[in-house]
Amino acid sequence: MHLDVQTLRDFYYRNALGRAAQAIIRRQTRVFWPEGKLKGQTVAGFGFAVPLLRPYLADSRRVIGLMPGPQGVMPWPAGMPNVSVLCEEHSWPIETGHIDRLVLMHGLETSENPSELLDECYRVLGPGGQALFILPNRSGLWARSDATPFGYGRPYSRSQLEAQLKRHDFIPESHVSVLYQPPSTRRFWMKTAPIWENTGRAIPAVMAGGVMMVVASKRYPPTRRGVGEAARMLNPLEVLAPKPGKVAKPV
Repeated sequence: MHLDVQTLRDFYYRNALGRAAQAIIRRQTRVFWPEGKLKGQTVAGFGFAVPLLRPYLADSRRVIGLMPGPQGVMPWPAGMPNVSVLCEEHSWPIETGHIDRLVLMHGLETSENPSELLDECYRVLGPGGQALFILPNRSGLWARSDATPFGYGRPYSRSQLEAQLKRHDFIPESHVSVLYQPPSTRRFWMKTAPIWENTGRAIPAVMAGGVMMVVASKRYPPTRRGVGEAARMLNPLEVLAPKPGKVAKPV
């Protein structure tokens, strides 16, 4: 279930906790992909990833904000020509192999068909393209709180996410956990947020970050799916219904 775009906008732009979360996640995104290294490239975000794309507006060849229909769309960025577009979850208005860098936030965990969504991510990425998946950590506090958008949808463990990415021909390259502070707007937790963040990253075995960020590259050419996997993708009830042209004729 996708959250409404107005709920997401209010959290990231009008809520103190949301603005703090945006700053931390955006800072780590820039560590993975510094602006200067994406000069002349096409960058896209799906779900509600636009708060993380602003640093790339100046140097990238093109920036696109893809927002799924059930979520809704808002114009972005403010005060500049709009680059956001409403799209179907599994069919984006982008040519195959056109995207160099892709960010997913509040997209995969809320999708009703994550397998088809990952196939679409693979389709739009060019050879050597990378995707950044930002998801609620199943072991973290943020996935257990309805006070933030990360408390909705299907949380993942890192092993679950990486296994699913590999099945769709993505190669996980690096990962990090962020948002170690409790998801609370109380003054004490907000003031001590940097301490929680630094401690959590230094000793990740002691506490779980609320959000995990995984960078994966596109495997090209894709691996062929085996007979077993192809069989799992079929509807088992189809064997009970004869297909046109396959009905036995009377002798």
